[in-house]
Formats: sequence, structure tokens, C-alpha cells
Amino acid sequence: MVEDRSISGRIYAAINFTLLAVIALITVLPFVHVVAGSFTTSAELAAHKFVLIPRIWSWEAYKFIFSTNTIFRAMGVSIGVTLIGTLFSMLITSLMAYGLARRDLDGRNVINFLVVFTMLFNGGMIPTFLVVKEMGLIDTYAALILPSAISAFNMIILRNFFQNIPEGLEESAKIDGCSDFGILFKIVLPLSMPAIATISLFYAVTYWNTYMSAILYLDDSAKWPIQVLLRQIVVLASGMDHSATLDGTVPPPDQTIKMAVIVVATLPILMVYPFLQKHFAKGAMLGSMKG
Repeated sequence: MVEDRSISGRIYAAINFTLLAVIALITVLPFVHVVAGSFTTSAELAAHKFVLIPRIWSWEAYKFIFSTNTIFRAMGVSIGVTLIGTLFSMLITSLMAYGLARRDLDGRNVINFLVVFTMLFNGGMIPTFLVVKEMGLIDTYAALILPSAISAFNMIILRNFFQNIPEGLEESAKIDGCSDFGILFKIVLPLSMPAIATISLFYAVTYWNTYMSAILYLDDSAKWPIQVLLRQIVVLASGMDHSATLDGTVPPPDQTIKMAVIVVATLPILMVYPFLQKHFAKGAMLGSMKG
């Protein structure tokens, strides 16, 4: 009987491994194709629709993208907006989540209802634009941060995580004379690093992918983030005459440019994700278990 269970366990493990490997390949192969396509020539990409290893390596797509300093300025804008926006969002989200996690807060249920209500209904694009305009945020970097500074979904996850922290710790800290802010920053946040890392990643991805806000609120092209600039590069590359050249000798590799654009826009987040991945699942699950 023990041997049968051992055999069935091995069969289950083999099937499980095979299925996970197939799913992993389905997930990874398209991105490998995009990376490989960005390093090949337009002729090879046209001849072979699916490329995993380029037969002819070419840097022309990246030379086209990085031909001016504009992309570095846009990258700096995106990095700055992502860092400042994530820190600001985490600060106000943590403050609100901690307040709503306190069961002795007057009007707590009403505020929670209003927060959930915003997840179902919102003013829409035009009212939001009018609010941003009246606040004098048009053509400022603050317009990329303030309208999306706090997410009701992220706040609820963080609030639920805070509710799982034993109340005895807070009571002991109060007996020692610790203030509410002291409890939050010295006890609650250090114990909530999985949730903090998870929510920070959510916010960072949102700010890094800022596109529509930049299109709506920024008039000066010098303030464009990387997503808007890369879209402009794709549009220009797609609309260029194939007989035109980048430097008088090399035609613009329009299809490979699109793939290089995807790589450039995705790589920074992929570099950050491994450092937060160990906290990701734990933080999301613990924060979503209790209401």
C-alpha cells in the first residue's frame, strides 16, 4: 500500500511538473520572441514570423531608439514619478489603512463604505480633467501623481493586513507611552513588510505605466514619461517611408523597433520584481483574507 501511494505520488508529481512546465513555456516564449526580435533585422523578422534566436544579430532598433538624449530624459521622468509617486502613495495609503483598521474609530463603517463605493463608481475622465485643471496641475508632474495617489483596492488589502496584527502589541506600546504615529511607524509597518512590498509593487507598476494621464495633462513634450515617448517612436517608425534612412545608410527597422520599445518599457520593472517577489504572494493573500 505504501509503495502504491509512492508510485501514485510520483505520477502526480510528474504530471504536475509537466503541466507547470508547459504553462511556463507558454508564458515565457512570447517575451523571448520579443527580445530576440528586437535584436534581429527586419528582413529576418519578415521571413520568420516567430524568432527565438536571431540568425543575424542587429542593434539597429536600439540605435534608432537611443539616437537622441530625449529617451534618457523621458526615462528620468518615469523613474522620478515612479519613486516619488510610490513613496507618497504608500504614505497616505498606510495612514488611511491604519486608521480604518482601528475598530474604535468613530464613523469607520461609513468611511469604509465610501471607499468601496469609489471602486464601483467614479466621476469619469472629463470631471477628473476639470478637477486637475482647476487645481492648477496641468502640465506639471504632480498631475501624474495626485489623481491616482491612492487606490481603494490597495488600501483595503493593507487595512486587512493591519487588522491581523495582534492588538496586544499596540496596547503594550501605548502603555510604554508610544503615540499612534509611533505605533504605526515603529511596530505596524515593520511587521507588515510583505504587504508593504506587495502594495509598493502595485503602485510602482501603475506609475511606471503612466500613459493616459500624461496624454491628458502634459502639454510640454519635454515632460513626457517613457511610455508616451516610446509610443511616439513607434508611430514615427511605422509612418516612415521604408526608403528613408536613419543616418543616410540604414533603413529604419520599424517592426524590430516595436519589439525594442516593449523591451525598454518592460525591463526596469522586471529588474525590480525579483527583489519583491518573495513578499508578493504572502502579502496579497494575508491582506485579502479578512474584511
